Amino acid sequence: MAGMFRRRAALPPFPPGGVLVGGAARDWLRGVAAKDFDWMVPDPAGAARGLADALGGAAFELDAARGYWRVNAPGGTQHDLVPRPADVAEDLRRRDFTVNALGVLPGGQVLDVVGGQADLRSRRLRMVSRGNLRADPLRAWRAARFELTLGFRLEPETEAAVREVAADLATGALPMPAWERVRDEMHALLRSMDAARGVDRLEALGLLALTVPELREGLGVTQGGFHHLDVFAHGVEALHQLLARFPDAPVALRWAALLHDVGKPRTLVRDPDSGRASFHGHDKVGAAITAQVLTRLKLPGDEVRHASALVGAHMVPLPATEREARRFVHRRRALLPDLLAVMLADREAARGPMSSDASRRAYARGIERVLAALEAQPSAPPPLLRGEEIMALLGLTPGPRVGEATRALAEAAALGEVGTPEEARAFLRAWAGPAR
Repeated sequence: MAGMFRRRAALPPFPPGGVLVGGAARDWLRGVAAKDFDWMVPDPAGAARGLADALGGAAFELDAARGYWRVNAPGGTQHDLVPRPADVAEDLRRRDFTVNALGVLPGGQVLDVVGGQADLRSRRLRMVSRGNLRADPLRAWRAARFELTLGFRLEPETEAAVREVAADLATGALPMPAWERVRDEMHALLRSMDAARGVDRLEALGLLALTVPELREGLGVTQGGFHHLDVFAHGVEALHQLLARFPDAPVALRWAALLHDVGKPRTLVRDPDSGRASFHGHDKVGAAITAQVLTRLKLPGDEVRHASALVGAHMVPLPATEREARRFVHRRRALLPDLLAVMLADREAARGPMSSDASRRAYARGIERVLAALEAQPSAPPPLLRGEEIMALLGLTPGPRVGEATRALAEAAALGEVGTPEEARAFLRAWAGPAR
């Protein structure tokens, strides 16, 4: 079993009296390079300053009341230092999982009070105790995340305990963790290349119902046509398809792929004779639901707006000509290229009876036209006329008509129909028509 572990990296310099704990200790034993180090030390302030000097980093106080310090070191590594408790072993016994309840002393001596090393070798995720899981219910989400990111498997008793925590959270017998903490666990899961399987695991453990219940509304909602999966499974598969093609996709884009059809269950209409499903307006309903979900999870406003806009635009037809491609780019520039990624993931996740190699190739050609137009014009052309000039030319006062004229002129410039102020004036005169 020891052969499963890779060669261990060199340990960083130990602060005086320091014990390396948590994920960094676990990863060092696995032969995985760590970026975040957690230390228990007698004097966090002094240890932080000494570590900063030794590593060429910067030390600062995180929490004056509790004596927490942090050091940001070159290469993106981070060291958090907290006061060393009188009984280190007892502190380790209060941790979430045995593989995280390990400590390392200078020279590589390992403190293992709950059998974490054996679980590491067996790739087993085992709780330290049922009480520890219930003391901080966020650990249920962490279990799913560690399963995914470490490649371990929950042992049966721990899985049962996680399900109990989820059930008690659902009934209010346990308090929900702060949404910011749930968000951070969700994002750690979504940033994995295997995020789609992680979403399925959250569903199996009863945690998805607590996090994104709106997504679960698609369970069992069959679609037909281009689709071979129900609405829920299609969203999960779209996330998988996105990451297979864009492994560095930002988290807002991952959310958009997962939630792109979240509006379908609420817009479902079935023909009483044929049973065929339709979902008219699901893009706009889905955009509103996406905004609600991500606002609840406390994402930054710009990410909420971007993901919601992607969901709202994912049904826009792709262009069939170069001119239409230039118009597509002009009207949706702020969403590109992310919108194309969502649309491609959506199409590749649909392999129903109406889907074919020919239809997918045609879709790919539409995307290529947009990409070519975006490459040819990566930013919008500068305005040819100021607002005051437009008002004077058309005899307008400030109001909606000025905005309409400005937008029409901007689109004409993006399409290459005008390129000089003189051409812009002629365009606007023709646009305004005889009414001028």
